[in-house]
Amino acid sequence: MSDKPSASRARALAAELRDLRRQAKLSTRDAAERIGVSSASLNRSELGTRMPSPEEVSALLAVYGVTGLAREQALQLARSANPSGWWETGGSALPKQLPTLITFESQATGITEFQPLVVPGLLQTHGYMRAVMEASGVPDADADARVAARAGRQTVLTRKRPPRYLAIIDEAALRRPFGGRAVMAEQLNRIIELAALPNLTVQVIPFDRGGYPIYGPYALLQFAKAPDIVHLEHKQASGFLDQPEDTAPFQPLTDTLKAAALDPAATSEFLAAVAAEYDRK
Repeated sequence: MSDKPSASRARALAAELRDLRRQAKLSTRDAAERIGVSSASLNRSELGTRMPSPEEVSALLAVYGVTGLAREQALQLARSANPSGWWETGGSALPKQLPTLITFESQATGITEFQPLVVPGLLQTHGYMRAVMEASGVPDADADARVAARAGRQTVLTRKRPPRYLAIIDEAALRRPFGGRAVMAEQLNRIIELAALPNLTVQVIPFDRGGYPIYGPYALLQFAKAPDIVHLEHKQASGFLDQPEDTAPFQPLTDTLKAAALDPAATSEFLAAVAAEYDRK
């Protein structure tokens, strides 16, 4: 990855500053005048095309009356104009990057998710979510917060102007019976239901297709007027790739995975057959 400012961090800070200014009921002109910068500079900061200095962010937060944890979180984003990408390690009830992921999902015009191991989060039922978290050793208190957050994220797929969404799922994710037969049958039927939406496409890579390039799960987020972002998530590390040279390989990878998968109509038939197997057992 190249040594460039973090576009994903700048865009996260942009969304935060824009929301805080609106909560303070100030125009960009008024806010810019109060801290002695041009309104054009502040506009670029709120669009994520300019990374403001920590000193500038601190001044804005004072103008907006922001204190405590919210102030520290915004300043941390400004202080960490690190090389490309944005990575977080360690576990917590809710990842620090989650609000940014939610923002990116809400702004995206297209979302592609590949999952070789579990059902993609945006398609999961509550029962399946809890079963996966229980199997992963997530404490009940943390699981409640994560289920609520994930359920909230899912509304992006059914809102008035939703993004195009493509899920590519390995058959292994459908055969691993998290929560037992009833939970899995409900989960597969939910995927079939969602796949009928005009903005959703689901494709399964069945075992009988043989081998294909095996990579870990990823989410490719595409935007109307901004570069792509790739979100990668694992147990102890998660992060965003935001430089074109880092995100570009994920589109041909997606094309390769789509070619290995069943088409959407065949996928729906496959899902129905597997759901019926869970119901019969």
